[in-house]
Amino acid sequence: MARDRNERSPEPQERKRGVSRRGFLASMGTGALTVAAAGEAAAAQGSDVLAADVQSKVTLSINGRTRELLVEPRWSLAHVLREQLGLTGTKIGCDRGECGACTVLIDDRPRYACMTLAVEAAGTEVVTIEGLMQGEDLGPTQQAFAERDAFQCGYCTPGQIMAAEGLLRANGDPALEEIRRNMSGNLCRCGTYAHIFEAVRSAADLKQATGGGS
Repeated sequence: MARDRNERSPEPQERKRGVSRRGFLASMGTGALTVAAAGEAAAAQGSDVLAADVQSKVTLSINGRTRELLVEPRWSLAHVLREQLGLTGTKIGCDRGECGACTVLIDDRPRYACMTLAVEAAGTEVVTIEGLMQGEDLGPTQQAFAERDAFQCGYCTPGQIMAAEGLLRANGDPALEEIRRNMSGNLCRCGTYAHIFEAVRSAADLKQATGGGS
């Protein structure tokens, strides 16, 4: 006897609960195939992927000195500067590229060292806060920050100085708005921004008076 199309056929008990046994097994089979395919793809690319803890030799130019180091590919430049080279003027704040405490210069441009892999810095010129010193004397930008009282706790100050130095190497006579814009990537939890902006302007004047040196 033909069944009326509006008449519902009886459903297995497991289908009434939401997922049928057949559907569950089918989804598990699909997942297994996906995992297997991903594993094959990873194996095919294995020769191009380095293990995270395998060290390789890298040559870095730091503050005018050539340094040959063994580094892991996952190590950040900030880690290498602080832990391998003892250049602790580069501070670790957020460690995710938000606060600017770790700012250094790479080829004269401010960069977050925590977001730069050490291997990426090979073949570049890296300058840290220590590299701005002139022997035992402060460089012009450092001197300006001291004279203008552009810090309170001082933790962010090295990064602030390096950001200012990068700006002044690109433009030796910046207007206030340009200073504000270029310093916006560095946070001061103490809120001494007005003094920081004054220090950058003062540093520009000091650099011009001393012939533009660091």
